[in-house]
Amino acid sequence: MKTCTSDRVVSHISPPKTGSEALVMLHTSCGIQKCTTDFVSLTSHLNAALEDFDLEFCKALRAYSVCTYRNSKVCRGNLVYHSAVLGIGDLMTQRNCTKDGPTSSTSLEMTHDPCNYSGHTEVGEHRRGEKTPPTYLFCGLFGDPHLRTFKDHFQTCKVEGAWPLIDNNYLSVQVTNVPVVPGSSATATKKITVIFKSYQDCTDQKVYQAMTDDLPAAFVDGTTSGGDGNSRSLHIVEKVSGKYIEMHARYIGTTVYIRQLGHYLTLAIRMPQELVMAYEESQDLQLCVNGCPSSERIDHSGHLPLPVVGKLLPWGAAAHPLSGYTLETATTKCHEKMLVKDIYFYSCVFDLLTTGDANFTAAAHSALQDVEALHPSKDVYLSNCVTLEILSALSSVSNSWFNTFL
Repeated sequence: MKTCTSDRVVSHISPPKTGSEALVMLHTSCGIQKCTTDFVSLTSHLNAALEDFDLEFCKALRAYSVCTYRNSKVCRGNLVYHSAVLGIGDLMTQRNCTKDGPTSSTSLEMTHDPCNYSGHTEVGEHRRGEKTPPTYLFCGLFGDPHLRTFKDHFQTCKVEGAWPLIDNNYLSVQVTNVPVVPGSSATATKKITVIFKSYQDCTDQKVYQAMTDDLPAAFVDGTTSGGDGNSRSLHIVEKVSGKYIEMHARYIGTTVYIRQLGHYLTLAIRMPQELVMAYEESQDLQLCVNGCPSSERIDHSGHLPLPVVGKLLPWGAAAHPLSGYTLETATTKCHEKMLVKDIYFYSCVFDLLTTGDANFTAAAHSALQDVEALHPSKDVYLSNCVTLEILSALSSVSNSWFNTFL
């Protein structure tokens, strides 16, 4: 997946600076450096995985082009300037940007838009007056169920019934989990309720509810957007009918993915850190923020015990007697979709042994795709590993084979 980061943009439009070019840049009459800095500021927080990336990137490119045009006379003969002009043209072609259209502005007074989170004044500013890109966090829930918190802690929990994932001043998300296998405490998600709270003129309160076999492409009131329909400050996009929807809340910089795989639901969310932490003391029970209560944890400090047919673990889960999965066959099945043995791979193996439901393989794979698309730190999202723990119940598995598995 390609992303547009400030260093890549600069490297694309600016050749290495020779001594003569450095001298040219010392002349304050040429404003190309300011044009480039403003462009980087406008694009550094953009995420290529999000729906409005091309729109915002093209607006920034057009603003960059206008800035270079205004400096065309004073920058004549400046190699960095001419390189920037060529780079702008290349990028506009690559992104299919039109030359005519709206532009971004670097003036905070002119760009403040209460329905565009990247323009919020509370995002903060550097001492020199430059806008600080917001910090984003990721949370995901899938499978039996496995939780990745906003702190990048990976947990496997029981949490049967209704539980709040998120409950802050802007957004509430609640999931309802039901037992997967009779007689076991293993659960999976059958219902998700998302409440976007009323915010200025951007949106009235909007409630979205998904249940197994009922994944609508609209809010409960029948609408597909909030606020002014032209601003698209909040809207739903149906990606796969009845199976996969996305909700984009531009006014709070938040994206939500909900999928149905087999009989159960998965959820992934990306939200600004300062909004995640905007909640009262009474709202501290949030699984995405603080994780599962210790009494609801199945894993043990990152170690995930594997269930075995006929053997009941302390938390009440055993391998599904009708599944026919062994550790080896479950590993092979999960390896069909996930080549890397990471936290999502091991969660897949755990779920197959616990439930015997092959749809959990697709759930783990989709959860991995969601974290790749939404997690703000691409170099971190797979670094928090979980290990599989051999309990006494696994004594029938040869140690030599299991070592090759790990």
